[in-house]
Amino acid sequence: MEICSIASGSSGNCICVGTDECHVLVDAGISGKRIESGLNSIDLKTEEMQGILITHEHVDHIAGLGVMARRYGLPMYATAGTIEAIKNTPSVGKIDPELFHEIVPQEDFVIGDLTITPIHISHDAADPVAYRIKKENRTFAVVTDLGNYDDEIVQQLQGLDTLLLEANHDIHMLETGVYPYPLKRRIMGNRGHLSNERSGQLLCELLHDKFGTVVLGHLSKENNYEELAYEAVRLEVTMGDNPYKADDFPMYVAKRNAVSPVIRAE
Repeated sequence: MEICSIASGSSGNCICVGTDECHVLVDAGISGKRIESGLNSIDLKTEEMQGILITHEHVDHIAGLGVMARRYGLPMYATAGTIEAIKNTPSVGKIDPELFHEIVPQEDFVIGDLTITPIHISHDAADPVAYRIKKENRTFAVVTDLGNYDDEIVQQLQGLDTLLLEANHDIHMLETGVYPYPLKRRIMGNRGHLSNERSGQLLCELLHDKFGTVVLGHLSKENNYEELAYEAVRLEVTMGDNPYKADDFPMYVAKRNAVSPVIRAE
């Protein structure tokens, strides 16, 4: 299996996950042209994608969805609430209703040789989910846009090989920054986004002896930067109540506006 972030940040998100037989996109929150270019840069073609897994309807996750639907006719998988919200988003444009496939949190579905589990998360959207994606003995997950996590989410994310995990903001930068107070409260709330520290704390709950790689994603442009997120999450892991240290596994930060390296688990 392999995973590659085409873009990951508060201004747009698109992740490619796949195997030798099947590739899917998680979200299409950048332009169709950028998605095409990003996939081409890793020797893939957009028409080869076997579906788009949509986490939720916010524009940084669906900006290119209409183009992908009309140009390529790619099937789109989302919860009922998310589908309805997308249909009521004028900027997406017209999408053939037959391209939508309704999914249910915690119920597996299959695309090609991938078994996919949508996981309900806490975010201020209609019916948002993260995704756990498995082939045989390899399991990846894409987990962004959650204000908090609970024991059920932790349980759903056990045994991962590779994880793309939100590290959205530095609390101090957000508190002292230019955002209006209501927006700050939204981001820091239980239906907002994970801070660097909370991201590290969640990661501590998921580490195991065979854990592979973590990619930090969905960084805020205004309230975070790569080095800060990287060091803050590493510190939480090293200082946390777990038997692991940050040096025990590879950690990368996904680029906001560029394609990140492909990560493979054989």
